[in-house]
Amino acid sequence: MKKVLLVGGGKIGSAITELLGHTGDYALTVADRDAASLERLTAPNVAPLKMDIADAKALVAAAKGHDMVVSAAPYNLTPAIAEAALKAGAHYFDLTEDVESTRVVKQLAAGADSAFVPQCGLAPGYISIVAADVARKFDKLREVEMRVGALPVFPTNALKYNLTWSTDGLINEYCNPCESIRDGELIEVPALEELEEFALDGIEYEAFNTSGGLGTLCETLQGRVENLNYKTVRYPGHRDIVKMLVRDLRLAYRRDLLKDVLEASIPITYQDVVLIFVTVTGERGGRLTQESYARKVYAQEVQGKLMSAIQITTAAGICAMVDLMAQGKLPTKGFVRQEDTKLSDFHANRFGRYYAAGN
Repeated sequence: MKKVLLVGGGKIGSAITELLGHTGDYALTVADRDAASLERLTAPNVAPLKMDIADAKALVAAAKGHDMVVSAAPYNLTPAIAEAALKAGAHYFDLTEDVESTRVVKQLAAGADSAFVPQCGLAPGYISIVAADVARKFDKLREVEMRVGALPVFPTNALKYNLTWSTDGLINEYCNPCESIRDGELIEVPALEELEEFALDGIEYEAFNTSGGLGTLCETLQGRVENLNYKTVRYPGHRDIVKMLVRDLRLAYRRDLLKDVLEASIPITYQDVVLIFVTVTGERGGRLTQESYARKVYAQEVQGKLMSAIQITTAAGICAMVDLMAQGKLPTKGFVRQEDTKLSDFHANRFGRYYAAGN
């Protein structure tokens, strides 16, 4: 068995334990400061460890003896967890969408004897694997457009939205600058701007700039693509309300208050759908060509437990990367980008199949 230290036993952490624990191939130690979260973990091959996960020394001690360290903790703990993995000589994986945290991970990975694989979720994560795979089919790239949304199947409030994952991560997406390539130049654009509308399967959506979804793809494709952008998908009208909260009421500068408002007012849901939509335009065989990739993943039962679509896609993404590392299908040293992964390998994986089976 591979020994895995999982830091964080919340919504996504618990889903990771269900996927990895039931395989019989991994022995997990799950570290969390919340005893109640640890008590809810019922998957086999899981040992709870109550500790202060913000304590850097405790993290290093916990990481020793493990083959891999997996972070499902808040983004602000990413540097400390990654450094603990480095000191323990373990491979490192995380789900962060935070740009600055990923830059720290990249610095730690330089010259490391173990692999550092950040941004292993949905966006960033799977969306970069898909976009890179479609882009490889072109001789010359013009546009790469990536759209992802985690949406309630039955929207009922004015936002037409339910909380489905980390509220801190959601706020970062809505408030932080967004990387993009425009006319061949790497630039930053403001979140919540460049609103567009589109329809898929007869349903109307809107999409707008949000931070972090591109992962490292700007760096990978710079010099090869004219325009590259990522936008979050919501139902029409959502962007205007969020923009009023973040800009007009200036809650971007009072993020703790914004978090309290969202979590006190908007319920979570397990009846959700994850929408993945990538469009690439460029030259192939001397002709201007466009190819799109569209997929929807819905909530479903996993090991007899109902999981939301965002739980499944996020947990399946990082579990697939852990599994691919164990199978020798990823680089074993240094910084590993999501787009270094073959889409065919990902879909063939027992966890990646949750994406492959989407509608």
